[in-house]
Amino acid sequence: MKALVIDDSGSMRTIVTRILDALGVEDIVEADNGRDAIAMLEGGDLPDVALVDWHMPVMNGYQFVCTVRERLSWRRMAIMMMTTENEHDEIVQALAAGATEYLIKPFTAEALVHKLSLLGLNPAAGVTAA
Repeated sequence: MKALVIDDSGSMRTIVTRILDALGVEDIVEADNGRDAIAMLEGGDLPDVALVDWHMPVMNGYQFVCTVRERLSWRRMAIMMMTTENEHDEIVQALAAGATEYLIKPFTAEALVHKLSLLGLNPAAGVTAA
């Protein structure tokens, strides 16, 4: 399984990366804003999932979701918003834009595993849903 972790907080990227690594995710890449993440997507293999913070400079998570969903060839990538935004309107906005799951910070490793399983992703087995 390949994961893209997008967050302007280096410590949050490290936390998420460590959880994913402990789950057996073999290929994890990081970006500190949506624009850099888009550049990574344009230059390489599409990850199975992008784990995206909402509030970032340059291009925020919502803009990232909208940009990704405009490209037909990128639509198979699951996108999980990971943010402190817990207002119903923001959650609905992210899901309507094309986020496939939503995880509110702070979260536990167990909550992240549960959300990945809801997306049909099994990091330990390296298997993704078709």
